[in-house]
Amino acid sequence: MTDKTEESSPGHENQPAADTLESSPDVPAAAKRRGSAAAALGQLVQRLRQPLPGAQPRLRFEFPPEYNHTKESAATEVDETAGTREQFGRPGPQMSMQHPLYMGFMGTVGVGLALLVYWIGSNTTQLLLWIVAALFIALGLEPVVGWLENRRVPRPAGILLAVLVLVMAVGGFFATLIPTIVEQVTQIVVQAPTWVRDFIDSEFFRTVDDQFGVRDRINEELDKFVKNPDAMGGIFGGVVGFGSTLANGLFGTLIVLVLSLYFLAALPAMKKWGYRLAPRSRRHRVEALSGEITRSVGNYVIGQACVALLNATFAFIVMSIVGVPFALLLAFVVALLAFIPLVGGMIAGVVVVLIALTVGWQTAAVYGTCYFAYLQFEAYFISPRIMQKAVAVPGAVAVISVIAGGSLLGVLGALIAIPTAAAILLLIKEIYIVRQDKH
Repeated sequence: MTDKTEESSPGHENQPAADTLESSPDVPAAAKRRGSAAAALGQLVQRLRQPLPGAQPRLRFEFPPEYNHTKESAATEVDETAGTREQFGRPGPQMSMQHPLYMGFMGTVGVGLALLVYWIGSNTTQLLLWIVAALFIALGLEPVVGWLENRRVPRPAGILLAVLVLVMAVGGFFATLIPTIVEQVTQIVVQAPTWVRDFIDSEFFRTVDDQFGVRDRINEELDKFVKNPDAMGGIFGGVVGFGSTLANGLFGTLIVLVLSLYFLAALPAMKKWGYRLAPRSRRHRVEALSGEITRSVGNYVIGQACVALLNATFAFIVMSIVGVPFALLLAFVVALLAFIPLVGGMIAGVVVVLIALTVGWQTAAVYGTCYFAYLQFEAYFISPRIMQKAVAVPGAVAVISVIAGGSLLGVLGALIAIPTAAAILLLIKEIYIVRQDKH
């Protein structure tokens, strides 16, 4: 009886099959061993899936239930939506908003909260910039994650895949950029003495030196600079400051990457929380407007990345053909500037043309003609097709918003200026103008 009970228990449900394999004379020894290993593995998996003794599920934060109070439910203190009685009872009568004590207290609290928010914002500016950058990246990757979800890819796997592609792109960018910068800076350092010697031996420098004593003046200034401890300390402080800036940049990049991952994972929950903060009667409209805004921002980020990549690729091809120096480095500069809408491409073209002038005016003219012609083709044929599902902002508003965003937040402000302007225009059109048309 004991043997039968043990064989019928859940922990030994695979045991009879193993016994059959072992007792059968026709089954080879390797098959018997495989059957025993499979049975042992099945028992191990089953034991691992069982909860530990005394273990309880981890507490999770959940949304409160939606209440739909009526006069009857308020009188009986019953929630008709959830079918449960209110836990903390019914709130008492509210103090009149016209009461002097209420007005004075709430006014003081409002001023205090405003000062507190200002103090927190002024002391956490860098953190706020990181949060804005991470949220901007998360909104840009959200359409990719949604597209993967529509292809039956689980959301966690889609998030990891999108972030992995982003990290590989950024890593490839720096892995290509840093050796290029080191190589070209080394070339400049190696050639610098030759350039200086040629300039000193030139007839122009000799003439100027004979008239104004430039050589003696330069030697005096160098002696003063070397003997000045403040100047040498300034050099050391500049090196330390550069190292600190580099470390802060790497730390900020890591923080933005981690925050982007968390924002991507929690974006649906964040949207639900935001919708719950709106009144129940307006919740559907708030959801529709916010969905349109986030969709526009995501499409804008992806579209602008594609436009910048095409712009940099074309610039690199033309620079390689006409012989502009430092073509790869300048292509990265063009890609970064192309992320700034409207004016970024023009600035990139002017920078490359000025560098091309060091080779010859013919090289600069050929490159400038090809690149600015491409900018016109991009403006009328490429951008409209890529950005057709993104944002639509008038030209004057776009220019003003880019300048204002760049003045306030630098490059990040210039990047998010047009999506922010598009969101404001959408809210004005759907809320303010609709309300004004009713009167």
